[in-house]
Amino acid sequence: MDILGSILVPIRFVIEIILVAWHWVFTHIGLNDDSGLAWVLAIAGVVIVVRLAIFPLTVKQIKSQRKMMEIAPEMRKVQAKYKGKKDQLSREAMSRETMALYKKHGTSPVGGCLPILIQMPIFFSLFWTLRDIQTWQVEGIGGWSARADWFPHIFTNDLVEQFESSKLFGVAPLSMTLTDHFNNPVATSSIAIVLSIILVALMIASQFFTQLLIVSKNLSDEAKTGQAYQMQRIMLYIIPFAMIFSGVFFPLGVVTYWFFNNLWTMGQQFLVIRELPSPGSEAWRARTARLEKKGKTLDTKGKVVTIEEYEREQEELLRQAEAERQQRAKRQQPMSKQRAKKQAQKNKGGESAS
Repeated sequence: MDILGSILVPIRFVIEIILVAWHWVFTHIGLNDDSGLAWVLAIAGVVIVVRLAIFPLTVKQIKSQRKMMEIAPEMRKVQAKYKGKKDQLSREAMSRETMALYKKHGTSPVGGCLPILIQMPIFFSLFWTLRDIQTWQVEGIGGWSARADWFPHIFTNDLVEQFESSKLFGVAPLSMTLTDHFNNPVATSSIAIVLSIILVALMIASQFFTQLLIVSKNLSDEAKTGQAYQMQRIMLYIIPFAMIFSGVFFPLGVVTYWFFNNLWTMGQQFLVIRELPSPGSEAWRARTARLEKKGKTLDTKGKVVTIEEYEREQEELLRQAEAERQQRAKRQQPMSKQRAKKQAQKNKGGESAS
C-alpha cells in the first residue's frame, strides 16, 4: 500500500462497510452472492449514501455559485480599476477589495468546489478498495489488517472471492481494467472490452451532458460574455477527453461508480436548473414563462410570488430608489455664501442656547 492509500484507510473502511452492507441487502432479497448485479447495485448504493451525506454541501455549493454570479459585475469593476497595474501595492489593494467583496456577500470561490473536494477522497478510497480486492484476494481480513494494523478492514476471503467472481452481465469482471484484459486476457475478454468501452462512453457522455446543461441553460447573458464562460466552454471538452484515459486504467467497478455518480449529478442539475435557475439565464426565462401561465412570477430573490405581489415589490423598490436619490441630491445641493453664513450663525446660536 502506498502513502496515499494508507492515508485513505479510515475512509476506505467506511466505504467498505457501506458496500458490504448493500451487498448483504441484495443477496438477502434473492440475488446470488457472486452475481455482478448484486455488486453493481451495491456500488450504486454507495453513490446514494455518499451523495445524500454531502447534500448539505451541495446546497451550499449552489448558493455559493449563485452569489458568485451576482457579484460578477462588481468583480469586473475591481478588475478594471487595477487593469494594467502590476506593482505590488496595486496587487495587494486589488486582493483586499476582492476579499472584502467576498466577505460582504458571504461567498468565496472555494465554496463552489466543496462537494468535489469531498468526493475525491471517497472516489480514490473506492478505487483502492477494489484494486486491493484484486491484489490481495487470498489474505482476507487478517492480511489487510497486517497492512494497516491500526485500522482493520472488513472484507473476508468469501467476500473477496465473491467480488472476484462477479461479472457485469456475466462476462465483464468488475475487478478488471481495460488494460488487464489486454495484458492478461480471460475467456470473455473480447465481449468485456466492448462492454467496458460502452460504459466508459456512457460515463463520459453523462459528464459532458451535465456540464452542457449548466453552460447552455443556467448562465445569464451577462455571464456568457466573461472570460470565465470561455474557460467553461473549453473545459466542457477537455474534461471528457481526460476521462477517456481514466476509464482505461480504473477497474470496471470504479467506472460503474463514476457512471452512477454522474447520473445522480445530471439528475440533480436538471432539477436545479428547472426549479432554481440563475437569474437572467435561459432556464430562468423558461421558468418565469411557466409561472406566468399560472399567474405567478419570481421576485428579486428568486421566490415564487403572485404577479400582484411582484408589482407591489417593484413599486416599493422604485420608491426607495427615488427617496435615496432625493436624499443624495439634498446632501450634495450647493449652498450660496449668504445662505451658508446664515446657516453657520443659526448653528452657532443653537450651540449658545444649549
